[in-house]
This record gives sequence, structure tokens and C-alpha cells, in this order.
Amino acid sequence: MHDTIVAIATAHGVSSISIIRLSGTEALRIAKKLFSPKTFSNDTIPPREAILTSLYNTEEALIDQAILIYFAAPKSFTGEDVVEFQCHGGIVVAQEVLDTATAFGARLAEPGEFSKRAFFNGKIDLTKAEATAKLIEAKSVDAAKILARQLKGELKNFVDESREALLKALAYSEVMIDYAEEDIPDDIVASMASQLAALKKQFNEIVETSHRRKGLIEGFRVAIIGKPNVGKSSLLNALLSYERAIVSDIAGTTRDTIEEQVRIGSHIIRLVDTAGIREARDAIEKVGIERSIDSLGDADIVIALFDGSQLFDREDQQIISLLEKTKHKHLIAAVNKSDLPVQFETELLAPFDPIRVSAKRGFEYLTDRLRRILDDVGQGEELMLISSRQIEAVKQAAAAIENAELPLQNGELEFFSYYLQDAVKFISSISKPYESEEILNKMFGEFCLGK
Repeated sequence: MHDTIVAIATAHGVSSISIIRLSGTEALRIAKKLFSPKTFSNDTIPPREAILTSLYNTEEALIDQAILIYFAAPKSFTGEDVVEFQCHGGIVVAQEVLDTATAFGARLAEPGEFSKRAFFNGKIDLTKAEATAKLIEAKSVDAAKILARQLKGELKNFVDESREALLKALAYSEVMIDYAEEDIPDDIVASMASQLAALKKQFNEIVETSHRRKGLIEGFRVAIIGKPNVGKSSLLNALLSYERAIVSDIAGTTRDTIEEQVRIGSHIIRLVDTAGIREARDAIEKVGIERSIDSLGDADIVIALFDGSQLFDREDQQIISLLEKTKHKHLIAAVNKSDLPVQFETELLAPFDPIRVSAKRGFEYLTDRLRRILDDVGQGEELMLISSRQIEAVKQAAAAIENAELPLQNGELEFFSYYLQDAVKFISSISKPYESEEILNKMFGEFCLGK
């Protein structure tokens, strides 16, 4: 934390602007070595002003003309002195500025080190750090909105309020243990039980919502399944707008899963084309079919294709059986090849509200259905956890509250306090470490014990 670090803050490649960022106690000194001393008459750099300057390497050869901005500690992202150079884009110029800064004493930053310093210096908490990282990789407009709310403190406020409620209950418990002779309201146990039950319910609901909507952050996985030769690869190619998968009349052409990203409306999804599901003819096809079934389990949305030009058969029934076993997923059943004479008994798919599509006429109906599903998932202003770490912490906090319920009912307050401390630690881990002194602050803040 005492080193001055440097990194290129923009993506590598050709662009109009590249940003190189320095952070640390030596940031300003190192920055001054890169530009002409004639830039500033009194050798001072005013904070938060964009200044045009020339940059030079260690041999005093001109690198580039750039914009310099100085952020004085603690009023910077990291809480340290920060200097940013905005130079012309491209790999060569930005790399030479970076190399010169390291030659003058800076150290290359590790991944995430700027955000880590911001956390340790109290500029951000873990919720904002995670939201920042996820926002860079957001897979939809809805995800960006959710993450923007977390950057403004939505999740932090929830954690703080939950933590406050748990600490208050814990403080009451500690007082009842250590100061039994004090006048404690008779209904305090019932009140605590009710409040904790409501909090546990809220925790479980947030976990459920976060699981259901996680595709907004990570990108939805959409699996295309069906028996061989129903048009799965044709659908994949149509959605991608290029020939990614081989299409032929030979059943079983696709022997393995194919994954590609594609944009549907305002969402980026991971599209998975699978091998046709049937009784395998050889060992390789068997592996492909097993992977197809695994993809069904991993998917957020399943598109099941059926051949409308063929009679319903045992392989179609196998697909329906898989759909019936699929829980908590969005399902789209589509009867393909609707430009040909219809042989398929579409009414057998009635529980899945099937649609008719055709590779020759286009898959607009299917993509519209898919877009509506994605948009519906994105609706709502419910609080959402954005990482497995956050989800696990809330689940553990809810479990700890549940463990505390019976000891509270039985008057076993030592065990009740033990489990409640676990709940506080789990929920606190989302944003900041838990301090045991907080219980004492609550106890002596809420009660007049010094009489």
C-alpha cells in the first residue's frame, strides 16, 4: 500500500484516447518527471484542472501531447494522490508512458489494486467495489441500472439496516443476560422473534430473486434442444446472422455443443446449440447427447424445437419428458418447418404454448418471445445481489437467524446471542468487517445501565 502504482485504465487497442493512472504518495513527483518543467511557472499543479502538457521519456524524447489531471488526496478515487494522463490512443503511446512512469519509480498495478486501495482507504465498501467490477462486464441495460443503484449505495443501505436490526436484538439479549435485575419489557422476546422472522423472510426472498435474475448480470444462457435435424443449427445461424454451425439434412451433424454470444433486444445472451437428443448411434454421439442434457440443466431459458413436417414420435416424447422435468426455467416450444405441410400434432405441446416458425421465413416470432422473457425478468426495482459471495452471505445470515429462533423461544439467550452474532458477521461481510465493539456501543447507547 506504500508503493505508487501505475496502470493503463482503458482497454488495449486502437482508440482516440488512452488513460494512464498513477496513485500513491509519489504520484505527483513521478508525473512531474514526465512533462516539461516550463508547463508550470511555479512548479505547482492545481487539482482537478485539465492541463495540456508534453510528455517525455527517460531520454527526454517527446512521447506525446496529453491532458494531465491531478486529484489531491483524499479527494480521489483511491483516497491517495492520483494523476491521470489522457494521451492519444493506441498501444505504442500508452505503453511508452507506462514504461516511463515505471522507470521513474512507479510499480505496475495488480488487477483490481486501485479499487482495493479505495476500499482500504474508506472511499468505497465491498458492495461498491463489486458493482464497479460487474458494471464493466454488464450484459444488459437492466444490469447496468441495477449496478448503478448499487454504486449509489442501495445494497449498502440494506446491509446497514439489517445489521442495525440484528445488533439491536443482540444488544437486548446481552442486557437480559448480564442485567437480569433491570426492568425489561415483558413483550420484548415476542417483539424480537417477530422482527427476526420478518428479516429472515426478507433475506430468503432476496436470495430467490437474485437467483432468478442472475442472468441480467452474468448473461442469460439459452439452450436450443430437440431431436436431430429439427433446425437447431439453422436457428443458431439465423440469430447470429452468419453460418456458425454446419447445416445439413444428415441427422446428427452436430455432435457437440456450440456456444456463441448474441444480442437480443437490450440483452447479451449466451446461445448454446446442442447435439440432437436421441438414442446414441456411437460413443461420440453419446457424449454429445449427454452434454446436451447437461446444457439443459445449466440454461436459464430453454428453446425446444420440433419438426412440424414430421409425425410426432418417440424422440419428440423424450424432449417433452425433459421439459416436464425442467423446473424454474423459462421454456419456449417452437414447431419448425411450418412452411412445409404440417404433420406434427401441435396440440401435444399445448402446456408449453407453442409457436410456429420456419428457417426459410425467419424466426421473428421466436426472437420476439425470447425478448419478452428477457425484458420481463429485467422488470422491477427489487434489491438484487450481484455475486455468489453476496448470495451465500445472505443465505448464511438467514440460516443463522433460523438457528437462533428456538433458543430465543426457550429462553436460552446465550445460544441465541451466539447464532445472532453469526448472522451479524455474515450480513456484515457483504459491505464491511464486523466489529464486536458495536454490540457494546448499542448496549450503552440504548440502555441506561450506569445508574
